[in-house]
Amino acid sequence: MNHSSLAKTAPGPAPAHPGRPLLTTAVVALLALALLAAPLYGAATDDSYVLTLVSRILVFALAAVGLNLALGYGGMVSMGHSMYLGLGAYLVLLMHSAGVDSGWLQLAAIAGISAVVALGVGWVALRTQGIAFIMITLAFAQLFYYLFVSLKAYGGDEGMRLAQASQFGALTGNRTALYYSLLACLGAAAYGTHRLVGSRFGLVLRATRLNERRVKAVGTGALPYRLAAYVLSAVVCAVAGFFLANLTGFVSPAYLEWTVSGELIVMVVLGGVGTVVGPILGAAGMLLVEEGLKGLTDYWPMILGPLIILMVLGLRRGLWSMLPAHDPDAAEAPAKERK
Repeated sequence: MNHSSLAKTAPGPAPAHPGRPLLTTAVVALLALALLAAPLYGAATDDSYVLTLVSRILVFALAAVGLNLALGYGGMVSMGHSMYLGLGAYLVLLMHSAGVDSGWLQLAAIAGISAVVALGVGWVALRTQGIAFIMITLAFAQLFYYLFVSLKAYGGDEGMRLAQASQFGALTGNRTALYYSLLACLGAAAYGTHRLVGSRFGLVLRATRLNERRVKAVGTGALPYRLAAYVLSAVVCAVAGFFLANLTGFVSPAYLEWTVSGELIVMVVLGGVGTVVGPILGAAGMLLVEEGLKGLTDYWPMILGPLIILMVLGLRRGLWSMLPAHDPDAAEAPAKERK
């Protein structure tokens, strides 16, 4: 492959800024400390709901980080990622019913099965572009939604409670341990995304988002890279589904509804498309605002919708762009100038 030709297509490095690394590190450190301290605060104030709320934020943040790999770095607008979130949750229920209670075996099966499903969906969807890709991913999500709704033995459209939590030895049923495991997975997913997009794989993936035709012109096949990113994205969402099932103790086909995919897209856009920490901020911002509105009125959806629109319009580059030294488009500027 001609690396010099590809470098002209892919986003270049952001300009050096003396305040940016320090400020970015400080924000990430404060966010990590707040998440680490959440269970301690809940225990000190005897408020168990704090752990429940922040756990929910972490689940959707993990799913948003997964979606961001496909959407933010690959330019794949998927309306079907709720399918993988729900699939991960339902596989916990199905494996419990089959007598497989080990959490490690469940995680391995969820990763493998979701990867196979995503490989099939991606192989079909990625042969199209634009609205066709969106509609195909949406169609597959609806197919799986109606499949699980039809499973009356597993609750049908009403869902079903888990008979027991996934087994992790002495840590089984410990919500604090589950919380920190989820936080560790989120940190690993964010760090993995950071390393991945900075690698040769990430270089090609970001180049396909900007100009797939030019990537093909320099002798690199775009489909394998885009498909791999889509599969990895799906697996991360499925793992989020595993934690969602264990945290709530309940599985519902509502997890697979297309509106959940829409919410994940909003979280990514709200936080900052194509940034590592942005989806986490987007998930936290959206769910905290939603929680605050629920305490004010029963008609909170009527307020949340316009509020999100205003937030997106006011922060077109996402919450991450509020950092004075941060310029999300700086990485793309060199590429745009060369076109």
